[in-house]
Amino acid sequence: MPHKPPPRRQSINVGRGARKRDEDSGTEVGEGTDEWAQSKATVRPPDQLDLTDAELKEEFTRILTANNPHAPQNIVRYSFKEGTYKLIGFVDQLAVHFSQVGNLIPKDSDEGRRQHYLDELAAGSQESARVVTSETEILEEEEPKEAEAGSQTDVPATESPEKMAEEELMTPKQPKERKLTNKFNFSERASQTFNNPLRDRECQMEPPARTNFSATANQWEIYDAYIEELEKQEKTKEKEKTKTPVAKKMGKMAMRKMTSRESQSDDITKVTQAAKIVERMVNQNTYDDVAQDFKYYEDAADEYRDQEGTLLPLWKFQNDKAKRLAVTALCWNPKYNDLFAVGHGSYDFMKQSRGMLLFYSMKNPSFPEYTFSSESGILCLDVHVDHPYLVVVGHYDGNVAIYNLKKPYSQPSFRSSAKSGKHTDPVWQVKWQKDDMDHNLNFFSVSSDGRIVSWTLVKSELVHTDVIKLKVEDSTTEGLEGLQIHTVGCGTAFDFHKEIDYLFLVGTEEGKIYKCSKSYSSQYLSTYDAHSMAVDAVSWNPYHTKVFMSCSSDWTVKIWDHTIKTPMFIYDLNSAVGDVAWAPYSSTVFAAVTTNGKTHVFDLSINKYEAICNQPVVAQKKNKLTHVQFNPIHPIIIVGDDRGHVTCLKLSPNLRKMPKEKKGQEVQKGPAVEIAKLDKLLNLVREVKPKT
Repeated sequence: MPHKPPPRRQSINVGRGARKRDEDSGTEVGEGTDEWAQSKATVRPPDQLDLTDAELKEEFTRILTANNPHAPQNIVRYSFKEGTYKLIGFVDQLAVHFSQVGNLIPKDSDEGRRQHYLDELAAGSQESARVVTSETEILEEEEPKEAEAGSQTDVPATESPEKMAEEELMTPKQPKERKLTNKFNFSERASQTFNNPLRDRECQMEPPARTNFSATANQWEIYDAYIEELEKQEKTKEKEKTKTPVAKKMGKMAMRKMTSRESQSDDITKVTQAAKIVERMVNQNTYDDVAQDFKYYEDAADEYRDQEGTLLPLWKFQNDKAKRLAVTALCWNPKYNDLFAVGHGSYDFMKQSRGMLLFYSMKNPSFPEYTFSSESGILCLDVHVDHPYLVVVGHYDGNVAIYNLKKPYSQPSFRSSAKSGKHTDPVWQVKWQKDDMDHNLNFFSVSSDGRIVSWTLVKSELVHTDVIKLKVEDSTTEGLEGLQIHTVGCGTAFDFHKEIDYLFLVGTEEGKIYKCSKSYSSQYLSTYDAHSMAVDAVSWNPYHTKVFMSCSSDWTVKIWDHTIKTPMFIYDLNSAVGDVAWAPYSSTVFAAVTTNGKTHVFDLSINKYEAICNQPVVAQKKNKLTHVQFNPIHPIIIVGDDRGHVTCLKLSPNLRKMPKEKKGQEVQKGPAVEIAKLDKLLNLVREVKPKT
């Protein structure tokens, strides 16, 4: 193949030939014909910028990325593990511009091997046909020779070369090598499944009560039982004979109605009992995280706080029927520590309506266990210590009533009336007392009408006795004909002494606290000028017999020694105080709730000047806290507001500090230690007061 000259040399030759042609023709050629030999001049457009050498040498980098500009950046998917929608950070940037399904098959695949085998088989069949035709011609020529030499051949007549070739082609080729599995990269089959492994979910609950019953039966007992049954049948026959036919018909009808009602009620009660158990189980599964916090969670941050503590919100109890009613009373059941009673009414006296009594269990925070409704609002309640199914309530209209949880009726079992001496003003507090000498149930009530009444349940009737009539001291006025008229004191709260049965305290709307006795109905034992506004709550200390506490709408909480007329401690909480409660585990710990939505917890042994916990529980502008109660066993409190909600809160370790154990010394516990702890604080105050 001839060598191809370079293009530049070719262009030069062409130029020279053109020049020769021009010379031969005699034409005059100018200097412009040698432009190819000159350097090319750049042509600049008129609007080009003038740039310096530094600007020309400057580099402008452009980074090309493979990210898809149309890929979405805000994909959100639901996480079943965390129960929320989560943003997905990784986005697929692959964009397919062209795709086509090809017809190529890998050789190592089953389909490739099968096609290769068919191709070989087809090619082999063609070759075998050619071989067969050529061999038949040869065999026809050599037939006489083979007949002669047939005795000398060793090949059998049955196996011809045609069949041998076909058998070789039909037998598939075995793979040469088999790849062995890696013994060091073993994975179990069960770990490759897509199904999630099953997990057991269990709930822990209190075991049901059990009783062992054993009895023996002999022939005499069986005979006696038969005789008793026969006697009953004979008596019923004699009664039926003496009855008139009309009475018989009426009796039969009444029996049928009773049996039908009993059967229906039995069926319904069985279903309701089973439904309650299932409902509790479902709720415990739903609020499992809250139950775990209630049982085990302790705020670890308390170690880094010197003295302050926190309240952990647990459950929130509310009912649609009591949505617009305020929580006016709270009380724990003395026997069942997870059950508490809530009284609903209204403190707005211009908008009085119905009332409700609800019982909630911490095992079922969604729905109340018992529900009772009343025509008048409930302002107070108390559960009997020995009979935890009996609840006494005080109404806004002045009535008191007793509800029995064993009877599934919405109406109270016992109720006062105008004939039986009901109060003429709202009943602010009721308290169960010990049974009287005849073992009749007994409770006390206090009202704005100035009467403190003792109610006794005698033969299914409420019998009242006026214990004392409150009178404001030094406030007598002269009426007609020179009669002395005393101003009635409006009672708002009272509490009985824990050890001295006859001693009790009464708080009034005038802000005074009276120490009274059941024995004296016309005179007070002592009077305390406690507050400048109405006293909302009075409570004796559960350990110390001399100490009691009071709170008022004048923003203050005061702690008193009943032998001294002046308070030991005064705390200003910057808002009206709705309720106070002593802690059952310490003589120096108490809690208070205010109308600005905060819960305050004090521990006098840690800080006797201010609260160690000030925490808002509800929204300040919307809700006002009304009542607070400590659980007798668990480290929790319940707080009620004026929207009908009850919030359960757990106390952090700093709010329930116990004395630390020292090396070689045992920690002393008991009422004596608690009394000594509070006495130590009171003695400090008593020493300071005479000096001032």
